[in-house]
Amino acid sequence: MKEYQGYLIDLDGTIYLGEEPILAGKRFVEKLQAREIPFLFVTNNTTKTPEAVKEKLSKQFDIHVTSQTIYTATLATADYMIEKNLGKKVYVIGESGLKSGIEAAGFELTDQEPDYVVVGLDTQVTYQKIATATLAIQKGAHFIGTNPDKNIPTDRGLLPGAGSLIGMLEIATKQRAVIIGKPEAIIMNKALERLNLIKEEVIMVGDNYETDIRAGIDNGIDSLLVLTGFTPKNAVKDLSIQPTFVIDSLDEWTF
Repeated sequence: MKEYQGYLIDLDGTIYLGEEPILAGKRFVEKLQAREIPFLFVTNNTTKTPEAVKEKLSKQFDIHVTSQTIYTATLATADYMIEKNLGKKVYVIGESGLKSGIEAAGFELTDQEPDYVVVGLDTQVTYQKIATATLAIQKGAHFIGTNPDKNIPTDRGLLPGAGSLIGMLEIATKQRAVIIGKPEAIIMNKALERLNLIKEEVIMVGDNYETDIRAGIDNGIDSLLVLTGFTPKNAVKDLSIQPTFVIDSLDEWTF
């Protein structure tokens, strides 16, 4: 088996499941740490800062990492805007993790003539927020969607995700958003830059075929589908393009 120099790893469904631990996920991380293999958690979640994710991993799941090992769609969005260099004014539909991350990168949050409109998951979204974003995009603001996830799994069922809000604005403005998160190239390329590795040296590990595994397939990165979360075992045979590897548990993976 190929020896990978680095790992890109999803969180929910892979390392933990909602508020429940996946013990094989904890053991997997500890094996990487023991072997000093670089890894980066790559998540589409924009509601939490890397520091908050680090605290959750530590307190809830006894997984101890630095915040530098956590790369969120918020960070990738900020990195993209810095590179794009269209200005510093941003209108955000999203929660505190997204807003604080964008501010920390040196941008000003405003609803007055923004250079960018950034849309992520916002559980307090209102018609007025959608209207403000629509008008700003129509006036030329660069339209960014943090991630394409149409739904988020909860104990109540599948609820609207960031992708649903982005879709609403795409219809209202007749413009397509630039999507940052998995499976798009932007977050994957930025994650590789963070690891200082190339595509051929890493593998993408996750439970969701549509985001995690397609992020690998679509961007020329090997992929490892673990059947502990979103994609069920009975769906694997019908996948249009197969992952590089499929396992039931991360305990099965050998380094």
